[in-house]
Order: sequence, then structure tokens, then C-alpha cells
Amino acid sequence: MEERRALRRRIRWWLSVFIVCLVLSGLTAFPLVTEVRWLEELLGSAGSPVPEHVPGLMEWLGRTREGLVATDAKYPFVLYGTDWLAFAHLVIAVAFYGPFRDPVRNIWVIEFGMIACAGIIPLALICGSIRGIPFYWQLVDMSFGVFGVIPLLIVRRMIKRLEAYELAA
Repeated sequence: MEERRALRRRIRWWLSVFIVCLVLSGLTAFPLVTEVRWLEELLGSAGSPVPEHVPGLMEWLGRTREGLVATDAKYPFVLYGTDWLAFAHLVIAVAFYGPFRDPVRNIWVIEFGMIACAGIIPLALICGSIRGIPFYWQLVDMSFGVFGVIPLLIVRRMIKRLEAYELAA
């Protein structure tokens, strides 16, 4: 009984981490213009090794900032798409409340999340290439799927153990 309770606590902890990361990822999709400006200023500041060692990154950030600023000034409705992206992250985070409450019954949400994480890789490679996104930035995007699936794999394994305990009870 105590083992099951401890397992549920660990499942909830990992799910909380995953949910918080989804929410933060969603919230950061709203203020893109400001965030890219801040990132460019931070990485380009005096004492930063980035401009010297990774000039391509600085060029890409400058180009990205210019594009976002120009789009925001002339076609702000285009950025509405990133508002929907942010909203989707928040809605997906809410879906993970199901496994938080009843992990065994809602394991399908975990598996759905794992499939979504896997789908990030071909999306980044295909759409990134079509849109002219530098490969190193595609790697950054793909890392969300790679790092996102880790807690889901851990949670899925723990849910399977919890299920075995419940079947044996």
C-alpha cells in the first residue's frame, strides 16, 4: 500500500514538471518580439562569447528579430498564429490533469504525449527545411521532443508498475 502511494507521488511529481514546462513553453509563445529582442541583447552583450564563437546564431537572431518586428508593425495578425500555438500548449497541459488524477485509466494521455514528442522531429526537419530555418535551430526545436519524452517515458513505466500493483490487490 505504501509503495503504491509513493509511486503515485512520483508520478504526480513528474507530471507536474511536465505540465509546468508545457505551460511555460506556451506562455513564452505570446511575447515573441520582446523575447527575441531580449535574447539577442543578452547573447550579444559585452563579455558574451556568442558573437565571436557562434556568429551564425547572432545573424539568425538578428534576422528573426527583424522579421518579427516588421511583421508585428505591418501585419500583426500573422502573430495571432503564435497566440494559438501558445493556447494549444496550455490546453495540452490541461489534458495531463487526467493522468495526474487517475494515472492508470488515463495512460493514453501519456502515450499521446509521447507520440506528439516523436512528431516534433519530422515536423522540424520537414517544415524547418521548407521555411529556411537553419539546421542548428531545427535541432533546438527537436530537443523539445527529445527532452519532453523523457519524463513521459518515466511516468509511463511507473504507471505500468502502479497498474500491476492495482491488479494484484
